[in-house]
Amino acid sequence: MKASDLLVKCLENEGVEYIFGIPGEENIDLMMSLVNSKIKFILTRHEQGAAFMADVYGRLTNKSGVCLATLGPGATNLATGVANANMDRSRLIAITGQTDSHLLHKESHQNLNVVKMFEPITKWSWSIRNPQNIPEIVRRAFKIALTEKPGAAHIELPQDIAKKDSLIPPITPQKIVRSEANPEDIREASELILKAKKPIIIVGNGCAREDASKQIRNFVKKTKIFSINTFMGKGVIPDNYETHLQTIGIKDADHALKAVLEADVVISVGYDLVEYTPKNWNSNLDKKIIHIDFTPSEVYTYYRPDVEIVSDIGLAIDAISDDIEKLQNGDSSYESYPRKEISEVFPKVRSEVLDRINAFKDDNSYPIKPEKLVNDVRNKLDHDDILLSDVGSHKLWISKIYQTYEPNTCLIANGFASMGFALPGAIAAKIIHPQKNIVAMTGDGGFLMNVQEIETAVRLKLPIIVVIWVDNDLNLISLKETNEFGKSVYTNFGNPEFVKLAESFGAVGYYVKSTQEFSEKLDAAKSVIDRPVIIAVDVDYSRNAVLLNDDFGPYVNSLHEKKP
Repeated sequence: MKASDLLVKCLENEGVEYIFGIPGEENIDLMMSLVNSKIKFILTRHEQGAAFMADVYGRLTNKSGVCLATLGPGATNLATGVANANMDRSRLIAITGQTDSHLLHKESHQNLNVVKMFEPITKWSWSIRNPQNIPEIVRRAFKIALTEKPGAAHIELPQDIAKKDSLIPPITPQKIVRSEANPEDIREASELILKAKKPIIIVGNGCAREDASKQIRNFVKKTKIFSINTFMGKGVIPDNYETHLQTIGIKDADHALKAVLEADVVISVGYDLVEYTPKNWNSNLDKKIIHIDFTPSEVYTYYRPDVEIVSDIGLAIDAISDDIEKLQNGDSSYESYPRKEISEVFPKVRSEVLDRINAFKDDNSYPIKPEKLVNDVRNKLDHDDILLSDVGSHKLWISKIYQTYEPNTCLIANGFASMGFALPGAIAAKIIHPQKNIVAMTGDGGFLMNVQEIETAVRLKLPIIVVIWVDNDLNLISLKETNEFGKSVYTNFGNPEFVKLAESFGAVGYYVKSTQEFSEKLDAAKSVIDRPVIIAVDVDYSRNAVLLNDDFGPYVNSLHEKKP
């Protein structure tokens, strides 16, 4: 079999449904091999957009998303999206073309050591130099990408290798089996929880990507232990649970941080340090920590687990729940669960967090307030619809205000945190879930970074909704500059006419001029079935000081001010 045909067969063997990318001269053999494949190739308008699409495919399917680019500039364009997937622990395979292998030792047209370039932003990067090795390399790349902690892998195919022949068949994938926890570790964790006076659970990204939500929900229902989630752990525990304190992750300015500081035992489940440093909640090294994850904990000064459970998260949670029940039945000296007495701080924090979420839900002033904007979008969507957040001040508001009830229904890039993620990501989400409403929320800065993918959505007739938060500024940078130096510099820019821009692509465009109109256009956007809808809305970011200051007094006082 021709090597490029074999590579495609190996991809089919791995269950690949889509490849997102842009072909180039050096991978035309591979493109010809895809013509008769059941794999669908999605032509994007920039390689970065292709990588973000593959990233979101990996988040939503528990399979590896695949993106493709040519050598040199194509590969470098792919890099940001690949790095984003890798640091957000999303399963992704990047495939790049390359010049003839006999030219790689010297300077030649567009020649760049792409394998080395991808090494620091993937779990594994390799070049195919022998067609007989294609099945091994493909299987290895997918296995590495899928294995906890998941991430990105890269395969390079030089154009001369693509034309050669191979006799080696694809390797059948094997199911990844995750081990159960050590019973001694389970017992140690159970005893520590039962002795704790103020335990709290931190739910991280690992719970969302490995479908551990059911077990964790059962555990908190049974024990009534208060919980909190990181940005990428949203929805694992529904925000309407009475013991859930919702989202943490804005350094030391989170109001919910008060609850974690109050806790004596922190049950860390699927928690990823890349999102939120433990230094913010364990700076005094006074917390007892139970680490529950698929992989051992990282070595970190402020994260020193007293119990480390390395196993399937769901199995570990169920085992602890059962063991707690056994211990309580056998020894009356243990604390009973659910507890009759809890710290006053936890319910107080929840009440105050809800005050912040609901503060301006009925405010009709314009430009619209972030709280009102997020609440209006939430009210228009079903619980299993999907919202994708880009990166900027709006990400912080979405993470804190947007009520989430199911895992992977609010996607936030918070590891590598790359701007430009939301629009191409929404395209992939709509391809995967055509019956769901898909909304991309983005600042006017991030929107223009991958605006060309509107054409992709139009060509594919995908009715995604893109909400642009308009303020003609890189607002988060401006906020940080002002907070530290008293002024902002080099963050202002101009914007195109968004309605004309959308229409020039063949999309529907709205620029709302009142808060009431925003709600109306959201309804109108949901009824569109064959093209994307772009809604631009002016945002009042004067409330951003709340994001960097946990002095809750002024905020609560503002609730009682007369609203327009």
